[in-house]
Amino acid sequence: MPVPTLLVLAAGLGSRYGGLKQLDPVGPAGAILLDYAVFDARRAGFGQVVFVIREEFAAEFRTRVAAKYAPHLAVDCVFQSLDALPPGFTVPAGREKPWGTGHAVWCARAALSGPFAVIGADDFFGRDAFVQLAAYFSANPQSAIRNPQFCMIGYRLAHTLSAHGAVARGVCTVGSDGHLVRVTERTNLRPGDVGPGREFTGEETVSMNCWAFTPEIFPRLEKQLSAFLQEKGGGGPAPKAEFYLPEAVSAQIEAGTAEVQVRPTTATWFGVTYREDKPRVQAALAELHARGEYPAELF
Repeated sequence: MPVPTLLVLAAGLGSRYGGLKQLDPVGPAGAILLDYAVFDARRAGFGQVVFVIREEFAAEFRTRVAAKYAPHLAVDCVFQSLDALPPGFTVPAGREKPWGTGHAVWCARAALSGPFAVIGADDFFGRDAFVQLAAYFSANPQSAIRNPQFCMIGYRLAHTLSAHGAVARGVCTVGSDGHLVRVTERTNLRPGDVGPGREFTGEETVSMNCWAFTPEIFPRLEKQLSAFLQEKGGGGPAPKAEFYLPEAVSAQIEAGTAEVQVRPTTATWFGVTYREDKPRVQAALAELHARGEYPAELF
């Protein structure tokens, strides 16, 4: 089996957080959240990391982030840009930012020729998530005969919310066979929306954009991205509409062109969606270091 690659979506500028949160130190020794993901992926057997970034902060990113991983595994960067579109399409008037997570993955197609996992740059996924991804790749070295088989790491909804503001989550329907049926993107979710008598119990499986794919995903994404750009009778999507990866995968499942195995993880997810989340993240990481789950220096 080819050694898997970790694809990290790092093009977001963290507008809600108020800065380039991908480079904000949160670990006891100044590590950023990306350091933990790359460290966990490396010890799970990943051999390469590819970052999807914006060209305007490429120099800073390569110097402050990518360079420290290069002695340990192969590193590459690709750009997500507003005008990176399928043939025949141009940027519509009024569009100011790239097209979302599905577009970001599609932008990396030339850099990926084998199995790869996808994560976001500003989340802590936990060691077990990468163990599960590696186990999936080991158990599924080839595509399925009928459809490509992919994988998603599932988290409990209650463990993915922020006390400091609303978040968007991909709420999953999982079949009795452990395969993903659909992902429904829900926005404006808060802790008060979860609990007895509420719409959500908190036990629901959600997608935190932690996936395992093969390159068979790329022609499907391109077809879906083209349809997204053509929506509304050719007038194009709304100026701020995004081509979400979970929704794209969900549509492939419903069309019968892909199957996705859901692997629940015991890992604790946390992230810095708002600046007020940072102290909680720092405390959680300090506890993990104190328990010996991570060395003092990751890289």
